[in-house]
Amino acid sequence: MKKVEIKTEITVFDSFDELLKEDKSLMNEAIKAKQNAYAPYSKFSVGAALLLEDGTIIKGNNQENAAYPSGMCAERVAIWNASSQFPDKKVVKLAISASSSSHIVKEPVAPCGACRQTLSEYEMKQKEPIAIFFMGEEGKVIKASSVLDLLPIAFDKSFL
Repeated sequence: MKKVEIKTEITVFDSFDELLKEDKSLMNEAIKAKQNAYAPYSKFSVGAALLLEDGTIIKGNNQENAAYPSGMCAERVAIWNASSQFPDKKVVKLAISASSSSHIVKEPVAPCGACRQTLSEYEMKQKEPIAIFFMGEEGKVIKASSVLDLLPIAFDKSFL
């Protein structure tokens, strides 16, 4: 037996204002996308914006349904939208913003496990990392340089 240590490095920005101009712009697109979320049950809205290698921005937001768990997360809406419209373009960055109508979300909201798995599939497919920025409504912003930094022991096609 041996123990293996797995480390993940993230960058924590104290506020949105610390982001580079390009990253602020992408996060603003995620914030705009969040406004169209359909979240009548959870009251928790999430917006996602993907930057493709050619500068195209693809947005997504969470879509809930009374027949749980038939809804879909913003990150998967965005990545599947990008893949269906631009199957040969690489995703460079992803920005995520979340808010609640019942309280102020002050902590960065990371992608759920299902979204991490889905995003990792696309990152492995394109053989280049996808940088991820995530935030709540205010406060800190977290950046991971790769989806696999958030899911270091990922399930992939090699297991099938």
